[in-house]
Amino acid sequence: MDAVIGQKKEQGQKFLENGKRIPVTYIDVAGSRVISVRTPDKDGVFAVRVSFGKRKRANKAIMGSVKASGQDFAPLAIREIRLADDSSTPNVGDFIKPTEILKPGDIVAVSGVSKGKGFAGVVKRHGFHGGPKTHGQSDRHRAPGSIGQGTTPGRVLRGKRMAGRMGADNVTVRNLEVVDVSDDQVLIKGLVPGAKKTLIVIRKIGENKKFVPLYSEATGENTEVSTGSSSVSDDAQTVQDETSNSDSSSLSESQSTEEIENPTESEGSTLDSSENGQAPVASQADLEVPTEEIKEGESSDAEAMDDKEDAK
Repeated sequence: MDAVIGQKKEQGQKFLENGKRIPVTYIDVAGSRVISVRTPDKDGVFAVRVSFGKRKRANKAIMGSVKASGQDFAPLAIREIRLADDSSTPNVGDFIKPTEILKPGDIVAVSGVSKGKGFAGVVKRHGFHGGPKTHGQSDRHRAPGSIGQGTTPGRVLRGKRMAGRMGADNVTVRNLEVVDVSDDQVLIKGLVPGAKKTLIVIRKIGENKKFVPLYSEATGENTEVSTGSSSVSDDAQTVQDETSNSDSSSLSESQSTEEIENPTESEGSTLDSSENGQAPVASQADLEVPTEEIKEGESSDAEAMDDKEDAK
């Protein structure tokens, strides 16, 4: 098989690996099932009839067409897909896997029913330029003009482009590109015929040798994960630094407490060290002078002064 059927969902945009932004159409292809197989001996052609979707109500004719496949509900639509030969003919009741038929980079032709526009004039429907806007032409701006000749042929030729119902026709857009495929969804580059929920047929017609795949978001996820790990390591480093700072501060506090409790030992160890480059200073005990010696010195000085006055 070289075709799958699906339902148009919505339009969006994606980015390619080279940074280019492209429009894409999301197509739901889940639930396609083969309900019958046509052969040249019986039907004169190689083809398979495929069902898609599920409808709320159905008559006996529709239920009878899917009875052979073992399907117990009425399909939303049934389409026939032609095959080149019977080498790849699926069996009745098999589900169609889009990943086995399409792949990113395939060139496809998409067929569907276009949007209905209602009754439209020739300017909108066929792109006519209309009549002149001056020289007395006040009501011929969007008119079609002449639609035929005189006596010969004396009638309007079949297929003449005129005003009428516009849209709601079977339209095929070729040379579209498949950018992503999964078991339940196909992404096609560009726009496809029809409104939302339109049933379309995607047929493979070639491959693009210069295909550029979509940008993978996994790279961004890996970057985010690495960034998160680095931030976690930074947080751990910060916690470690704070712990070391708190340990050093607690150690200094404990040392200061010991110095306060033993001031003599700490002062002696600091003042007697020759590494500081300063002369040793006497301790407080050395600076203290006995009270008796001071009194004896004062009395001797007073006696000396009295002797000098007597001599005079």
